[in-house]
Parts: sequence; structure tokens; C-alpha cells
Amino acid sequence: MTPRQANACCRPVDGLLDPAFFKALGDPTRVKLLACLIKCARPCAVGEIAECCSVDLSVVSRHLQALARAGLAEPVREGRTVSYSVRYAQLTSTLRSLADAIEECTPAARPGREACRGRC
Repeated sequence: MTPRQANACCRPVDGLLDPAFFKALGDPTRVKLLACLIKCARPCAVGEIAECCSVDLSVVSRHLQALARAGLAEPVREGRTVSYSVRYAQLTSTLRSLADAIEECTPAARPGREACRGRC
């Protein structure tokens, strides 16, 4: 299959490869903060989350805002305190959909077919 043929038949993969999602996960500090939130399994205040890494509180806050803009974290303000929690359903749905779409477009999923004829 040529790249042009692949581009014509595998469009759902394109929509799942969201640059904002990957940009949010492209920074090691943000990944570490997200992992900390995932392991805590509860909303955590910015100060608590900052304990996960040796980064200034204001930098942690900016990283958490980036995760929230990408739909990976949910901020909740209570007075002066902002807590963040993981948007588990959004994160797992995005990753699962992407994995399924990639899997459906692999050669193993399309044996003997030169062009894509399935959902991919």
C-alpha cells in the first residue's frame, strides 16, 4: 500500500492522534505529575502534587494547567485551594481508542489485503 492509499483509508487514526494530548505528555515533569495523580487516586492540592518532584510550586501549577487543557486532569477550586484529579474516563478512552485504531490498521489485522477495507 502506498502512503497515499494509507492516508485515504486510515483516517480515524488521524483524529485520535491529537497533538495537544501528546504535547501534554511530551514533558517529563508533566508525565511525572500525572503519574503521581494516577497513583494517588484522589484529588490532590497543587502543594501535595508538588511534593512528587523538585519543581517550584508555580511551575507545577502551570504544568497541571497544561494537563487540564489537554483534558487529562480536572481542576477543582475550593476557596484559595485548587485540587486536581485525573480524568480517568477521558484518558483511558483516548488511549484505548487509539490502540484499537492502530491495531485495526496493522498488516496482521488485514492479511492478504493491499488496501484497507475495514474500519481503519
